[in-house]
Amino acid sequence: MGQPEQRAEGAGPFTTRTTWNPPGGGTAVWESRLARRRGLLAVRPPGAAASRHAHADAVAIGRLRRLNVIAAIAFIIGGAVFAAGAAVAQFGSGDATECASIYFAGGLFFNTGGYVSLLQVINAPRHVAGGEGRLVSRRWRWWSYEPMRVDWLSAFVLFAGTLVFGVSLLDSFLRGLSVQQVNRLIWAPDMVGCVLFLISGHLGFVEICHGRPCVRTRSLGWWIVAVNQLGSVLFMVSALAAFTRPVTDSLVNAVIANWGTLTGALCFSLGGFLQLDEHP
Repeated sequence: MGQPEQRAEGAGPFTTRTTWNPPGGGTAVWESRLARRRGLLAVRPPGAAASRHAHADAVAIGRLRRLNVIAAIAFIIGGAVFAAGAAVAQFGSGDATECASIYFAGGLFFNTGGYVSLLQVINAPRHVAGGEGRLVSRRWRWWSYEPMRVDWLSAFVLFAGTLVFGVSLLDSFLRGLSVQQVNRLIWAPDMVGCVLFLISGHLGFVEICHGRPCVRTRSLGWWIVAVNQLGSVLFMVSALAAFTRPVTDSLVNAVIANWGTLTGALCFSLGGFLQLDEHP
């Protein structure tokens, strides 16, 4: 007998859903986000009319729950602190150092959320394509390099974006900078971070939509990706408005910059709250 028939779906080099016939018969379906977030695999036994969910082992489920809670809370707090910093900047209730301190504190929570999200991908239970319809946990790892996995790439790009934002936030404590230095040391890293956030969100849509445009209003995972991507768009609008014009030594539009940051940060907080419910 030959190898069990398999059908892979995704975009480009990325596989986001695999369907195959296990050796014992029936059908098994692995979906990237469902497996790494909830530890689930869809299995239809031979002769059954409908599929059922097969759960990963207790070790994997415990990891997913703990990492999900930590990442979600980090984004909730980080977004709320960022929004507070933008409110202070907009309504003039604090000086530049105070605003920078608030933003930097929020950035640390974003760093934490980004790295824990990556850990969640790295330590998610794996399936054996063509094998039995079950998920298998591996030993704990603090790092891996898996650029051909769209979930890993999305989480890694997100984490990289939080680190670049951190550079911008750290440089914002510097005083006595020229306009050119402000744009190079603060604004440029901010822009790079926004681009990375947008790329991560796009990869999140690729994963959940299997490479095709989709709107899945009944999918919690889709809403989480959509809300976070809206936050990334608002951060980009804020960054564009925060460019300092050399001629006038003023921002393109300080009001848009502050409100874009505030509303974008609240989107990430909302995404964190929604993420609390996306667990095994």
